Amino acid sequence: MPFNFGLKDLVDILIVWYIIYVTLKLFKGTRTLYMLIGLGFILIISGISVFVNLNALNWLISAFAKYGLLALIVIFQPEIRRGLALLGKNPFSHGNVMEQSTIDEVIRGCSQLRDRGLGAIIVLERTILTNEYIEESGISIDARVNAPLLVSIFTPPGPLHDGAVVIRGNNIVAARVILPLEQSEDIDPSLGTRHRASLGITRVTDAIAIVVSEERKSIRIAEKGSLSKPLTSDEFRARLREAMKPIKEVENA
Repeated sequence: MPFNFGLKDLVDILIVWYIIYVTLKLFKGTRTLYMLIGLGFILIISGISVFVNLNALNWLISAFAKYGLLALIVIFQPEIRRGLALLGKNPFSHGNVMEQSTIDEVIRGCSQLRDRGLGAIIVLERTILTNEYIEESGISIDARVNAPLLVSIFTPPGPLHDGAVVIRGNNIVAARVILPLEQSEDIDPSLGTRHRASLGITRVTDAIAIVVSEERKSIRIAEKGSLSKPLTSDEFRARLREAMKPIKEVENA
């Protein structure tokens, strides 16, 4: 039987390749990637089992497959949600562009908070908005980002010091925002609510979250569900500037 490879087959291969590419890019830098590798290993074992006709193993894999799809939806719910949000974003949007002067104000504000032993969590939006969390719990603000204002917001006993500040572009759009908490048991139990919230919001959006710890007097950055180590001032400045490059510039790099 002759092998016919036409335009339809090429399009089919390109679609599958793109889906795999987007999936790997979505999970890059998270432990979920290793779970996907494990799932791929199970699929390979399943194929070998069918080919060799291992009845007991076939039965076990069939039982797993029966409920496996539902289990995967539950396990990967944050990633699925984030992926659908990314697919639905405006293809002409390059994200909320933050001016260099604004980034410098954020850096200066976080450094002052750390030096004063004050805790904070600051969310920097990129292409996916956090409106649902702002509307549920936040206090709307429309003010240009500046270091004194950030320090003032997070200084207790002020009414806005609990929760997160959300920055969109060059403006603070909300304070006292309650974020979703990361529930994974793999997280260091010594990490507090702010750290879990930073991981939670970066699992369901493409935002960057900055955590200032009052106990450790440290600054960390959360991105794609992964939390950095405590950063020095130079490391924090370099990493934040790199993270907040316009999306188009990052993709073309």
